[in-house]
Amino acid sequence: MRTLYYSHPDFLGHDTGVAHPESIDRLHVIEQALSAPEFAPLQRITVDIPADILDKIGLVHSKAMIAKVLSTIPEQGYANFDADTVVSPGSKPAALRAVAAVCDAVDRICTGQNARAFCATRPPGHHAMPDYAMGFCLFNNIAIAAEYARSRYGLTRIAIVDFDVHHGNGTQAAFCEQPQVLYASSHQWPHYPGSGHPSESGVGNVINIPLPTGSGGEVFRDKYRQSILPAVKTFKPELILVSAGFDAHRDDPLASLDLVEDDYRWITDELLCIANACCQGRIISALEGGYNLSALADSVAAHVRSLMGSPTRGE
Repeated sequence: MRTLYYSHPDFLGHDTGVAHPESIDRLHVIEQALSAPEFAPLQRITVDIPADILDKIGLVHSKAMIAKVLSTIPEQGYANFDADTVVSPGSKPAALRAVAAVCDAVDRICTGQNARAFCATRPPGHHAMPDYAMGFCLFNNIAIAAEYARSRYGLTRIAIVDFDVHHGNGTQAAFCEQPQVLYASSHQWPHYPGSGHPSESGVGNVINIPLPTGSGGEVFRDKYRQSILPAVKTFKPELILVSAGFDAHRDDPLASLDLVEDDYRWITDELLCIANACCQGRIISALEGGYNLSALADSVAAHVRSLMGSPTRGE
């Protein structure tokens, strides 16, 4: 089965203004990287926005929150939810289509048409709380994908693994009392948004692995081997969702970890091994952070290369 790659011009329409790190250029460099001949086998998808998109968003977000987000997006110029979260006229179709993309990936993968997907969507999602937008994020794409898989396909064990350098506080808030969803996050600590302490364990379904400033690949891999990977295996997920942030890279300007591209290859391989053993290889990855353009392009290429291939072990 071919690996799915979701993109759309609408994602470029989410204009965050001059010098904002979550910029249109992020998708330009990803598209350039994935235009290399080795990525020609990707099945490229540009999904439509379905009529029931607000119902899908409502699986995670309150009606008041959805209305607030949509009404705040201006007809011209810029508006802010907070100092970091900027929207412009193109933000509405981008945000709606991002949700449409991850839900379409759920449809194709849960019906057996495909097994793996990478969604190069903007805006990112894992900071979006059930009741408000924050941290560059409007709607929580990966959380909505999980709830859609549960409601549409009756899945009862979904694992979300978040390797963005920032803790996915919105995803944790959505599922901290929902034992059918395992949320596991590695993130720099202390760092924005201030959540993600190991004591935040939900109903036993939340795993937070803080990484001290300066941690590199050896620490990252050891923490996953000791905690997150065994927990995901034991959970025996029917679907694995990935909040794929690449801002733990050593060159990223918004954080202070020391990962390199091969660390993203490694964690993707490890998650694929679990997916192959537990859930027919079913894994959906959605873009979160990553703000050094060169590092982002190389890291996404490593991640997608792994999604397209056979995972390796013991490295």
